[in-house]
Amino acid sequence: MSNTITALTMPKFGLAMTEGKLASWTVPVGQSVQQGDELADIETTKITSSYESPAAGVLRKQVAQAGETLPVGALIGVLADAETPDVDIEAFIKNFHAENPQDAAATQDANAGEPKPVTVGEHTLNVRDVGTHTGTPIVLVHGFGGDISNWLLTQDALAADRRVIAFDLPGHGASSKNVGTGTLAFLAGVVSALLKTLEIEKAHVVGHSLGGGIALTLLRDHPDQVASLNLLAPAGLGKDVNADFISAFVDSESSRDMKAVLQMLVYNKALVGRKMVDAVLRARRLDGARDALHVIAKACFPNGHQADDLRPVLAGAETPTQIFWGKEDEILSVSNASGLPDVIPVTVYEETGHLPQLERATDVNKAIAVFVKDPEAALSMARMDATA
Repeated sequence: MSNTITALTMPKFGLAMTEGKLASWTVPVGQSVQQGDELADIETTKITSSYESPAAGVLRKQVAQAGETLPVGALIGVLADAETPDVDIEAFIKNFHAENPQDAAATQDANAGEPKPVTVGEHTLNVRDVGTHTGTPIVLVHGFGGDISNWLLTQDALAADRRVIAFDLPGHGASSKNVGTGTLAFLAGVVSALLKTLEIEKAHVVGHSLGGGIALTLLRDHPDQVASLNLLAPAGLGKDVNADFISAFVDSESSRDMKAVLQMLVYNKALVGRKMVDAVLRARRLDGARDALHVIAKACFPNGHQADDLRPVLAGAETPTQIFWGKEDEILSVSNASGLPDVIPVTVYEETGHLPQLERATDVNKAIAVFVKDPEAALSMARMDATA
């Protein structure tokens, strides 16, 4: 029986996730699916993501209904052959509940991978440090107004063979709210100090949006600390930025307004759920959070334009670098990626907005993992492709 029946369980998007909400089923009971087909939408506190079928078969039972919030590992449905008797399906469900208490996965290793405060100079940074300590570490730098949850689908996926560190920038998330001058140079200095505090001599730096600008500035100011760059829709490669987004992202106070703002970040607007909206609004209401973002916005995006031109960093650097961008990015146009040195691979994803690490998580994670294993070889391959 177990060979033809597959349990569909609440997935775990990141080690810190303990529960999720079944937002909706995308296929009806009785429909045949292939492995990898979308079965349901799962909403976490950060984003709504699709649940892909782990096997081929027929959706025989929807154990959980839309709107239910369940712990990770809880049974939400059953996949089986069309010929499997209903009585076997019901027996499978009964046995699953008996052998797998729904709260087991949620309580197992509850504290594993939890973020911890780290003192870095005058800052207290919220840091999540996971993975092994064998390969050169990866450091993830999120964008304007974000936090470590922006790497929900990235950090653990990259931690199979190396240490991966995500953290909240000053003024963001659970980190202290002193942002100094708010410039890219100031924030890059904080990243440099964090690496020293964690005793990381050199790291592969992955930066998104403003975090991409910070990563480029880190390479400019502290080149010995950067092993490679993986940049996702990075700031610093053009003058234009969606100024309306920046101001509304900081100042919106109602759920309706914030949802409209957050939907600018993604191509698939359904990815923005109520929990994500509420989480962002709660973060804005923390003491000093809104003021800190105003300082950064004024320093990095004065008069609705980007303050820093970091193209010369890429033009003169030998550090292996690759760039990812969503073709439908509404915040920083993909046109910013044009005219870069030929040795820098640029991957543009169709039907993707400003968050490729969430909308194209599998593709981005695979590309980064391959790149950091041998960045020099990747750079040499890019040079050969450029001259072919």
